[in-house]
Amino acid sequence: MGQEKRELAAELAAVLAFSAIRNNDRVGLIIFTDKVERFVPAKKGKKHVLRVISEILSYEPLSPHTNLGLGLDFLGRIARRRAVAFLVSDFLAPPEQYERSLRIAARRHDLVPVAVTDPLEEQLPQVGLLEVQDPESGEVVVFDTSGPEGKVFADTSRAAREAREGLFRRLSLDAIAVRTDRPYLPALTSFFEARARRLRH
Repeated sequence: MGQEKRELAAELAAVLAFSAIRNNDRVGLIIFTDKVERFVPAKKGKKHVLRVISEILSYEPLSPHTNLGLGLDFLGRIARRRAVAFLVSDFLAPPEQYERSLRIAARRHDLVPVAVTDPLEEQLPQVGLLEVQDPESGEVVVFDTSGPEGKVFADTSRAAREAREGLFRRLSLDAIAVRTDRPYLPALTSFFEARARRLRH
């Protein structure tokens, strides 16, 4: 059974923060839902990074809603100098809701989207009637996974993923894609190796 998305996102963020200790980089943290819930200004030092990791792993969201644009706009206000910023999210919101903020942030910073996905969000198993709850709205829907609703769900999810990936390509962003049913280290390793190769040339 794959990890919950939120657990995986927290573990990824902690690993990325910990990797900064080796490079003696400044590390900060913004955790947001539809409002900024945690903010730790960027600093250097092992003690500071461990505090950031503790904040990540102990965090419990106050709101079930998400506003990617709000988080990106906050980054623009507090980070005056160009920085490497990892944006860890499931990116389920339609791209048009955050495209403008993403475009502005990508011009100012080295922005790396880290898309955390659950394969069940793209292809439901054919198990007949299934009750599904939207985590943000709380709405509960019952539909037949073996019928036309299941195909519509899969087609809609695939179109959303393609729209998101298309936006990342248009903005020339180096995105990282991880899934709850697969180890994430290969994706991180490939990302950092590819960046290292580019920097050498």
